Amino acid sequence: MSSLSRELVFLILQFLDEEKFKETVHKLEQESGFFFNMKHFEDEVHNGNWEEVERYLSGFTKVDDNRYSMKLFFEIRKQKYLEALDKHDLSKAVDVLVKDLKVFSSFNEELFKEITQLLTLENFRDNEQLSKYGDTRSARAVMLVELKKLIEANPLFRDKLQFPNLKNSRLRTLINQSLNWQHQLCKSPKPNPDIKTLFVDHSCGQPNGASTPSQASNPLLGGAVPKPGGFPPLAAHVPFQPMPVPVPTPLASWMSNPPAGTHPAVSGGPLLGSPPIPAGFKYPRTPPTNSSIDFLSGDSDHVNRRTRPLGISDEASQASLPVNIQPLSFPGIAHSHTFSALDDFPKSVAWTFNQGSSPMSMDFHPVQQTLLLVGTNVGDIGLWEVGSRERLMQRNFKVWDLSKCSMSFQAGVAKDPGVSINRVIWSPDGSLFGVAYSRHIVQIYSFHGKNDVRQHLEIDAHVGAVNDLAFSHPNKQLSVITCGDDKLIKVWDATTGAKQYTFEGHEAPVYSVCPHNKDSIQFIFSTALDGKIKAWLYDNLGSRVDYDAPGRWCTTLAYSADGKRLFSCGTSKEGESHIVEWNESEGAVKRIYQGFRKRSLGVVQFDTAKNRFLAAGDDFSIKIWDMDNTQLLTCIDTDGGLPASPRIRFSKNGTLLAVSANENGIKILANTDGFRVLRASENLAFDASRTSEGAKPVVSPISTAATSSMELAERVASAMNRDMRDHGDVKPRIAAEDTNDKLKNWKLSEINEPSQCRSSKLPEHSKVTKISRLTYTNSGSAILALASNAIHLLWKWPRSDPNFSGKATASVSPQLWQPSSGILMTNDMPDMNPEEAVPCFALSKNDSYVMSASGGKISLFNMMTFKTMTTFMPPPPAATSLAFHPQDNNIIAIGMDDSSIQIFNVRVDEVKSKLKGHSKRITGLAFSNTLNVLVSSGADAQLCVWSSVGWEMQKSRFLQLPSRRSPEAPSETRVQFHHDQTHFLVIHETQLAIYETTKLDCIHQWVPPESAAPISHATFSCDSQLVYASLVDATICIFNAAHLRLRCRISRSAYLPSSVSSSIHPMVIAAHPQEVNQFALGLSDGSVHVIEPHASEAKWGVPPPPENGSTSNAPVTPSVGASSSDQPQR
Repeated sequence: MSSLSRELVFLILQFLDEEKFKETVHKLEQESGFFFNMKHFEDEVHNGNWEEVERYLSGFTKVDDNRYSMKLFFEIRKQKYLEALDKHDLSKAVDVLVKDLKVFSSFNEELFKEITQLLTLENFRDNEQLSKYGDTRSARAVMLVELKKLIEANPLFRDKLQFPNLKNSRLRTLINQSLNWQHQLCKSPKPNPDIKTLFVDHSCGQPNGASTPSQASNPLLGGAVPKPGGFPPLAAHVPFQPMPVPVPTPLASWMSNPPAGTHPAVSGGPLLGSPPIPAGFKYPRTPPTNSSIDFLSGDSDHVNRRTRPLGISDEASQASLPVNIQPLSFPGIAHSHTFSALDDFPKSVAWTFNQGSSPMSMDFHPVQQTLLLVGTNVGDIGLWEVGSRERLMQRNFKVWDLSKCSMSFQAGVAKDPGVSINRVIWSPDGSLFGVAYSRHIVQIYSFHGKNDVRQHLEIDAHVGAVNDLAFSHPNKQLSVITCGDDKLIKVWDATTGAKQYTFEGHEAPVYSVCPHNKDSIQFIFSTALDGKIKAWLYDNLGSRVDYDAPGRWCTTLAYSADGKRLFSCGTSKEGESHIVEWNESEGAVKRIYQGFRKRSLGVVQFDTAKNRFLAAGDDFSIKIWDMDNTQLLTCIDTDGGLPASPRIRFSKNGTLLAVSANENGIKILANTDGFRVLRASENLAFDASRTSEGAKPVVSPISTAATSSMELAERVASAMNRDMRDHGDVKPRIAAEDTNDKLKNWKLSEINEPSQCRSSKLPEHSKVTKISRLTYTNSGSAILALASNAIHLLWKWPRSDPNFSGKATASVSPQLWQPSSGILMTNDMPDMNPEEAVPCFALSKNDSYVMSASGGKISLFNMMTFKTMTTFMPPPPAATSLAFHPQDNNIIAIGMDDSSIQIFNVRVDEVKSKLKGHSKRITGLAFSNTLNVLVSSGADAQLCVWSSVGWEMQKSRFLQLPSRRSPEAPSETRVQFHHDQTHFLVIHETQLAIYETTKLDCIHQWVPPESAAPISHATFSCDSQLVYASLVDATICIFNAAHLRLRCRISRSAYLPSSVSSSIHPMVIAAHPQEVNQFALGLSDGSVHVIEPHASEAKWGVPPPPENGSTSNAPVTPSVGASSSDQPQR
């Protein structure tokens, strides 16, 4: 809209206000988006007219425009929710929660959970953060102060908060001036003209000085319709410039109004019904070359309906005014996204290797993020383990079955067998990967771990090149999507290769596809070489979108990692490159990112990472943008050696970046977390390289796509014996002589001084004397302890400058947290010696509730208020172990001190089954959510496996106790499942052991020597690669979980001062749920310590070598003492 048209709107607003058309004034303010009337907004907020508040705001911003807007809508909807709770209108509160507040769960899930928990409170003011909430009137006033600050800080409201300084009745004045000018132009002006209409120009020659509107100028009488998109000039000299433009098909009519017979889709499979319109596809508009042109929307019901600007939004058009958005936080929950530095971007070169031919496409495995798939310009496929620096697989181009291919392809291959790869990509779970070639075909391989890659499907997909390939899940079924030079998009069954859909409609070769899922609607974006972007549902109704991409040639689309933001990168034939963010709700460009050279020397590729970064290969470097800032953040040249337009690919978690280099090279860049991942993979490979080829895996892989250290052993041995064609500078990872040297030089890592690690003693509670149970919350931001006197303690780590994530760490001291009421979570205790009780607890998956017992009734506590929700099952018998069912939080397995296990349904307050098989009290319970079993352990040193379907016993076995140990002496035996859910760890004071569940075979066992102290507790690390064990003498032993070999030992002097009594020792140990190398200790004096490796080490020691070169299936385990103790297995 031109500046004069904009000013005319202000004049109309002034006129309407002077004439007291109040509702119309505010409607025009909202629809034009030119002036935000703060007084009207304040009035509506004070009156609690929340629908009008949001409707008015929607004319200026949407929830997901930026963080200020998000916070603005959140505060309004939170207030609406709290008012419903205050009125005890639970149905309305639930409605607000589901319809209005749930949208914020994807940005801050913890906050949404906390808000949801308010429904369980009689008075939400019991929540500490809401304890100061007053009455409704005062709460609205407090909120309004915050809202005004957010609006004033929001760049979308820039220049919209001040109404222009106009003289009164300015529009009337201009009209009068125009009429005076018209009167002066009359051939015979009358001294006192009687002007009765403004519909036509004034002329004194007509009777009474007025004119009746002619039929030709009156649309109501069937005359000509004025041109849409502009205002008619008040006089010939006024520079209003209305310009008609073509009316595009609005996306709002996606499902209801498909194109009439223009681009039908030929379906090779079942036709899908018409689902509801996804919110993300309403009202797209093609970005125009002239952003000032207005057009009449295709969904207008009247030609004079108000029109809106086409394409690039105000925010995007202000290239000279970049939007610098600072992070905001919800109350009590600070955002972890800080944009102050590039520390989080993978910018340091970790490794450079040679693929053998020029890389054209790369993709990291979605699960095992150090696996890199590469496709080249000569049709070769390479699979690399970038951590161990090994090429795992190399395949040259070969047609698997030429007879099944089209005759045109057969003839072409016979004439010229050369082929290039346009795309390699993994399926979402990493079990398959696809390869799109420059001629006709797509090949799908299945990946079974290690170097086990098998042919799965070969599809003659397109005539000419297959330009792109992607995986998707329409109808919950994995499909392959391809596009090609034949202007088609096709969808194939990923299992059988059967064609499901063919989408026709592009008028040029289709360059890329981008499948996505929004609001449960599956769709595909596609781009073609004529710059057209289209969108398709899985049906036969044709394209729902048809608009132009910046650059209008080679364009690719990509979503941010959370799937909330859409970006495109395009290069024109002239070499002009563009990266933009799209406003999906309007189909318009939201941001244009600056920083490309005037003429790129090739087609620019880009990628997104961590919902935070955009990166593109251009001008012999990697260019980086913050998603929320249009200005270029920085450039990285990786110490040189990059082509003009390097190809790039982030790992799925954004910690690694693969970049194509000159002379067939690939550079791996990493950030701090990426280097940790690479070192961990390197250690596994080093560990595996010392295992002989004859050794069998002892722990199954976590999945078919992820490998254990033993699988890596097979991989390394295989890779070292394969044909190393085109390896360039790649050499075998470890030669035999190097291995022998490392075996000789390996030493157990001993940590004896506080300076050798990081430890932190948490704030103590005066009433607690011994910690009996300990766990991290599932979020990793707090630690929960149960003391021997039945009191629970909760430590929370606040988000702060040195700890932006708010996760537990030894570097920052937490708060010993209590609600404002000051109450403690305290279990029911019978009249007995607390030392005789067996404490136990279990935390719900969402950290909302803890179920706990200390010899008395079982209590269910609200973790937010510490209030007791309910108690049940009074003794006898007393509960001694608790475990939530993995699929149903209402089902709890309860181990009792009478040796039984009760399967209890909390919802109906009923015991569903009672399991008997042990002879002494139950001390450990663990569910496997893949095998559908429950494993129990007892003070009788017996293990039992129970079906979690029918609850019958499947197998049982007693631990093999050392001969020095009396079988009659009761002792706690605990169990914990490995991440693979098929093996579990057994902890007994005499041993640690790894068992296979289905056969209940002992795979590994470690027994401390007679001179060593008994084991007090042990646990897997969060990735099940380590085992942390505490001994009664306060020594901490850290083992490699794959074979229970000691790699690091921490003495008590490293974390306890000499003044602490020698009788004080860890009672329990817990592992952080996300940080592999962090654990916490609960001690017999009531203290809790968090321990991490020294920052310079980042891990606990180096994996140990196999003892005496042993290759037998029964491993020889190292002991804590100087001598070793070999233990037979069961």
